[in-house]
Amino acid sequence: MATPKDRPNRYTYAQAGVDIDAGNALVRAIAPLARSTRRTGADAELGGFGGLFDLAATGYKDPVLVAANDGVGTKLKVAIEAGIHDTVGIDLVALSVNDLVVQGAEPLFFLDYFATGKLDVETATTVVGGIAEGCRQANCALIGGETAEMPGMYAAGDYDLAGFAVGAVERSEVLPRGVAAGDALLGLASTGFHSNGYSLVRRIVADHDLSYDAPFPKGDGKTIGEALMAPTRIYVRSVLKAFRETGAVKALAHITGGGFVENIPRVLPEGLVAEIDGASWRMPDVFHWVMKLGGIEEAEMGRTFNCGIGMVVVVPEAKAVEVARVFAEAGETVYRIGHLRARVGEEPRAIIKGALGSLA
Repeated sequence: MATPKDRPNRYTYAQAGVDIDAGNALVRAIAPLARSTRRTGADAELGGFGGLFDLAATGYKDPVLVAANDGVGTKLKVAIEAGIHDTVGIDLVALSVNDLVVQGAEPLFFLDYFATGKLDVETATTVVGGIAEGCRQANCALIGGETAEMPGMYAAGDYDLAGFAVGAVERSEVLPRGVAAGDALLGLASTGFHSNGYSLVRRIVADHDLSYDAPFPKGDGKTIGEALMAPTRIYVRSVLKAFRETGAVKALAHITGGGFVENIPRVLPEGLVAEIDGASWRMPDVFHWVMKLGGIEEAEMGRTFNCGIGMVVVVPEAKAVEVARVFAEAGETVYRIGHLRARVGEEPRAIIKGALGSLA
């Protein structure tokens, strides 16, 4: 505790641990990044007390606004310990905009929140660069945000993120709609764990005394940290393309925490079951590695991770081939992973049959 003789005669905010000059430097550094995300309805300029968006300019006739917010979770600890800060911003955007698009909504604008104990302008700029990249991928304007420097709240080098997205959809096109027994399930490949299950992944890595700088044991030249930090795939452009061009998309489920068994039932009417063929897609190597290293049972994998499928699409059986083709043309790896049927008694709303992600 400071004694009277140690106390300054005139206090400053900097002496308390908050550097206003660093905050101003960050705003100057990220202004061009925000500007790069401009889209119809937003000029993406920073500096005001609030971000502005002109909804009328987008051409919607009877719009419903859809909002979502999320963080990145303990994947941030991997980023900090591995020193990989350029992709967590993509994760931040992805988690919110992927939630918007499953309701048929086009993401319009995004706001971020960056909190740390002591602001490192270089690291923060790198993180926001990832946020801007995620916004560009989603055609979503970064119109504002908040940087909070809070001494004593975070350990040295730590930071936290939160993101907020708003989108719009015509009232008549809100999803889900018309879902019925016999509909087909398409799965869009993920890029890895996305941003879920990292508390379990980190526990396994720590218990095996592994370093994030160590080579990932699959011979592709990546470190363990790089393999685990693959950014969440943003499905916005491909989903909107399939939605608008085919008119056949009935529902979508973003596969995040809870895996298939908890996320798919969220878009199903009562009385329907999603029957999934677990052997119908290939699970990426990073999942097999964690599964083997941690001795994780398949049931636990299926309710914790996306296991290689980041988005599930419900379509009429007669349109499955057409919709799959549109997704493939948009750059997605698409699998036919199952179908919907009537529920029998009290059976689970989502059932996985076959070995998860075992397609050769």
